[in-house]
Amino acid sequence: MTALTSYGGGERRVDISFSNRYAHLYKEELLHNILPFWLKHSRDPIHGGYHTCLNRDGSVYDTDKFMWLQGREAWCFSYMYNHLENRTEWLDMAVQGAEFMKEHGRDGKGRWYFSLTADGKPLTQSYNIFSDCFAAMAFASLDLASPGNGYGVIATDTFENILSRRNAWKGVYDKSYPGTRPLRSFALPMILSNLSIEMEHLLGKERVDSFVPSVIREIMELFYRPELGLIVENVSGEGRLSDSFEGRVLNPGHAIEAMWFLMDLGRRLKDQALVEKSVTIMLSTLEFGWDRQWGGIFYFMDRLGAPTQQLEWDQKLWWVHAEALVALAKGYTYTGNPACLHWFEKVHDYTWSHFRDKEYGEWFGYLNRRGEVLLDAKGGKWKGCFHIPRALYQVWKTLR
Repeated sequence: MTALTSYGGGERRVDISFSNRYAHLYKEELLHNILPFWLKHSRDPIHGGYHTCLNRDGSVYDTDKFMWLQGREAWCFSYMYNHLENRTEWLDMAVQGAEFMKEHGRDGKGRWYFSLTADGKPLTQSYNIFSDCFAAMAFASLDLASPGNGYGVIATDTFENILSRRNAWKGVYDKSYPGTRPLRSFALPMILSNLSIEMEHLLGKERVDSFVPSVIREIMELFYRPELGLIVENVSGEGRLSDSFEGRVLNPGHAIEAMWFLMDLGRRLKDQALVEKSVTIMLSTLEFGWDRQWGGIFYFMDRLGAPTQQLEWDQKLWWVHAEALVALAKGYTYTGNPACLHWFEKVHDYTWSHFRDKEYGEWFGYLNRRGEVLLDAKGGKWKGCFHIPRALYQVWKTLR
C-alpha cells in the first residue's frame, strides 16, 4: 500500500505498510529494551551521574565518568521526556546526570573536562570540545524539561564558549606543529549543524537561521568533494584535499549522520534541493562504505584505497549503523527514493541480526569485520546511552 505525503512543497509516494511495520518495531525496542536497560544499570546512587562502563549484563566494570557520555545520557532522557512522554523517571534520570555535571564537570574557564573519577575529581583535562557540545545539548534540553533551574544559562554559556574556540578548539592540546600542515576537521561543523537546532529555544530563531547557512556551506563546499561524491574528514587550511593520512581518511558514519542533519535543515529551510543532495551523498557513502564480502559499514576508509592509520578500520560499530538507519528512513520519507527503501531494509537486517543482544538486552557496540562480537560490553569510554535510543526514536518518529 502506498500513499502520497507532502514534504518541501512537493508530493512523495511512500510505502505505508513499510512505514507502519518498522515504526512500531523501533518504538517497542526503544521503550521496552534500550531505555529500561540504562535506567536499571547506569544510575550511580552514591555519587550521582551515570556509570557507562557496563558489562554485557549491565554490571559495572569501571567507575570513571566521561563528560561527553554524561551529557549524552542526560540529553537522551530529557529529550524523551520532552518529545515522547512526560515520565517522571526519565526526568529524574536526566536531572541526576545534569546535577553531577553542574557540580563537577567544568574547569575555571567554563570548559568541560573529558573525564572524572566516580566522585567527581578531574582526571582528564578539557582537551576535547565535544564534551562541551554534548553538555550544551543536555542542559538546553533540560531547560525545556525543567525550566527555572539555571540549566539554560549553562547551555548558552557553553555554546558561546564553543564558538569562541571554534577555530582552535584543541587549544594547547593540539599536537600538530603550527604552520606545517594545517587541517580543518569535519567533526565540529557537523555537530554544530545539529546543536544549533537543539538550542533554538535559547538562541532564538533569528540567530539560528543566520548561523545555519554558514555551517551548511562549510559542509557542502569544503568537506563534500563532488569529484569523489563523498565527504572527507579533513581538508587543508585553504579547503583543498590533502594527500596525507588525515587528508585521505573517510569516516562513513560521520558523513551519513551529517546528511540526516542536513535533510532536517533542508526541510526547515524549505530547500528540497538540499534534501535531495543530502540523500544522494548519503547513498554514495553507503555504496562506498559497505563491505561487500561480509556486510556492514566500514569504520574508516582511505579515499585512495591506501592502508589506513586506524587499525580498527574494518570493525563494524553500533553508532555507524544506527545513524545510517535514521538517514535512510528520513531519505525515503522526505524524497520517496526507492534506493533508500532498499538500503534501509539491508542495513536494518544486518544491524538487528548482529548488534542486538537477545539474551541480556541492549545492543553490542563492536563487531569484527565478519560480524562477530568483538567486545560484549554494553558501554564504556565511547559507547553510552545516545546513538541507539536517538536512532530508534528518530526512525519511529519519521516513519510513524
